[in-house]
Amino acid sequence: SSKLSADGVAVLEDCIGFSLTKTISKVEEKLKKGSSRDCQDDDIIPSVGNEMEAETHVRFLKAKLRVMQEDLANVVFECRKKDDENQNLETRLKDAEEENTRLQRTISWQQSQAEKYKMLSQEANKRNERLQQQVITLEKVL
Repeated sequence: SSKLSADGVAVLEDCIGFSLTKTISKVEEKLKKGSSRDCQDDDIIPSVGNEMEAETHVRFLKAKLRVMQEDLANVVFECRKKDDENQNLETRLKDAEEENTRLQRTISWQQSQAEKYKMLSQEANKRNERLQQQVITLEKVL
């Protein structure tokens, strides 16, 4: 999961230029300078009053950060998985469209062949009728 966390952070940093390390450093600097009251107003830090020391704030923030990194890594993993699935489905769709085009050509060719043989059959039937008429005529002559 640590690999996923690192990947997730890297992806987040790539996407929006956000650095978790920089954010941690800024929070730690604020806490060292004694501006922990600013942080207590944030919704990510539970309101436990002035008894909570800066070190405790940092530990809490780091723990919260680890959880968020894992969540982010899981989301990134799921996104990559969905991207792979989408790619697979796009490939299958393309293959199906190509197969459909090939089958349409085959159907078109078969229809033209059927028309050709239908015309040949009609011509053969007409010739057969003419020949039968000739046979009847010759039989009468004989």
